[in-house]
Amino acid sequence: MEGARGSESGKDPQHTSLDPFQVKDPNKLAINFAYMLEEVGKVAGTWARAREDAEPDAPVSGPISDLLNTFLQVSEYWRADQTRAIEAQTRLVSTFLDIWTNSIKQLGGEDEENPVRFEPARGDKRFNDPDWERHPFFRFLKQVYLATAQWAEEMVEQPDNVDEELRQKARFYVRLVMDAVSPSNFLLTNPVVVRETLASNGENLVRGMRMLAEDLAAGRGQLRLRQTDATRFTVGKNIAATRGKVVARNDLAEIIQYEPLTPTVYKRPLLIVPPWINKFYVLDLSPERSFVRWALEHGHTVFVVSWVNPNESHAEHGWEDYASKGIDFALKTVEECTGERKANVVGYCIGGTLLTASLAAMAQEGDDRVASATFMASQVDFKYSGDLKHFATEQQIAALESAMQARGYLDGLTMANVFNMLRSRDLIWPYVVNNYMRGKEPMPFDLLYWNSDSTRMTPANHVYYLRTFYLNNDLAEGRATLRGKRLSLADIKLPVYLISAAEDHISPARSVFEGARLFGGPVEFVMGGSGHIAGIINPPHANKYEFRTGGVTGGETFEQWRATANVTPGSWWPHWQSWLAAQDEERVAARTLDPHKTYLGDAPGTYVLARD
Repeated sequence: MEGARGSESGKDPQHTSLDPFQVKDPNKLAINFAYMLEEVGKVAGTWARAREDAEPDAPVSGPISDLLNTFLQVSEYWRADQTRAIEAQTRLVSTFLDIWTNSIKQLGGEDEENPVRFEPARGDKRFNDPDWERHPFFRFLKQVYLATAQWAEEMVEQPDNVDEELRQKARFYVRLVMDAVSPSNFLLTNPVVVRETLASNGENLVRGMRMLAEDLAAGRGQLRLRQTDATRFTVGKNIAATRGKVVARNDLAEIIQYEPLTPTVYKRPLLIVPPWINKFYVLDLSPERSFVRWALEHGHTVFVVSWVNPNESHAEHGWEDYASKGIDFALKTVEECTGERKANVVGYCIGGTLLTASLAAMAQEGDDRVASATFMASQVDFKYSGDLKHFATEQQIAALESAMQARGYLDGLTMANVFNMLRSRDLIWPYVVNNYMRGKEPMPFDLLYWNSDSTRMTPANHVYYLRTFYLNNDLAEGRATLRGKRLSLADIKLPVYLISAAEDHISPARSVFEGARLFGGPVEFVMGGSGHIAGIINPPHANKYEFRTGGVTGGETFEQWRATANVTPGSWWPHWQSWLAAQDEERVAARTLDPHKTYLGDAPGTYVLARD
């Protein structure tokens, strides 16, 4: 461990150089602090006005109450034995004292053979700046923080009287709290921010507070955290720009058919059912990352469901409506436009869950219009559904339901913030620091633009989804119903392709794997790299990640499957294409859109343009 020493010790003078941390122009710094306070006043005014004119919204007491209750339950183990609790506290205090002692010795130029040392986890970029090691003050803060975080994790892991579900929730909340209190998140304890503030005489803080005021105003009192430069993207021009037409519309969905890009196409058309949380163009980002365009280039006639961004008039639209006005309506449209009764269907995330329920009902009805089904990061068994499950307690669902019924919908920003919280270290705090403290505009990134283009949700559909799947796991356990039929996934005997993602925090790969056992027909289970979005939207030319393949048997665990699966570098898209072509390779002349026909509009349609 490098210590901080003065030039008189003969060591590198940079290690004690305080030049970057000295005020350069006190007058200019004072003026800019005054400007910053003016912007802070605007922030406070926006926040206060929003609360004065507040519409009904989900109370924050639900998650906070659950957090406190979770910590209280875990602490029972420590409170039950006073000696054990004192030993744990003493261990932490002793660690702090060791860190302090080593810091004093290193400041004085003494070498330590075995200093107390805590390192951030692999991939943690918060402490990459050299001053976290070079300067004693910041090194001390870093070590105290990492020691506390490790101690807090041990306090959750050690109790032997805690069930695994509670332990997982406690892990999540500990991580959430520790990410929030990191010294990298605060003005006076982040060396990068301190340096830049003094170097610019506080101009960074003026810019940052101005951005904060703008983002609060954009969120009508809630923080609409900017993660990308939104001015660089226009839906329908350089994102969601694949050419096509809106060929059908009802009050819940538009159906888009895209122009072919090959002279011949597969006889079976391809229908994509995206999630209604955010918008369909996650599958049609910039052209080089568009799954829709790639499928067209590989000979598919592609149709996509574009869900409406609901308002209070859609409040009573529930799961049955999304199935009938979404999937059934789309299948009828595909048949009318192509003359083909059978189609290959893709469901992504919650769209895949809806597709699964629809297929189970269709199987009982003798409806064979779906020839094969592909599920992208979609769960049907929610037993291991990841961190989002922690927000689906009965108490929190009831509070959310009350707020949604009062307004008529769930505000899209509320849901967006929940998803950001699942990865707050990556999706919240870096932007808080860079935007509002360093005053830096974020870089343009199509995926983050899509992520910020949030959608509202109807009370009937969203509450049903949370209770039926996350809370009760009714679909996997055979209690869910659709169109009056009790659903069994064993009735789905058509070929199924399941793609999961290794680091998915929304639809964990283990959860998708467990669901693979429930289908009654042949299942191709695949695990790609990265997370819920990047692991799915992984075009082959990027040459990123890897994917694993292998049959799923009845007795093996997910860990056993992962250890023995075949590993292939790169994107899973070509593997899926080969699998789908093997279902039926027959091709026909390309189905071009009639230039003389009057359609309902150009792709990407009108529903996708409605902002939250």
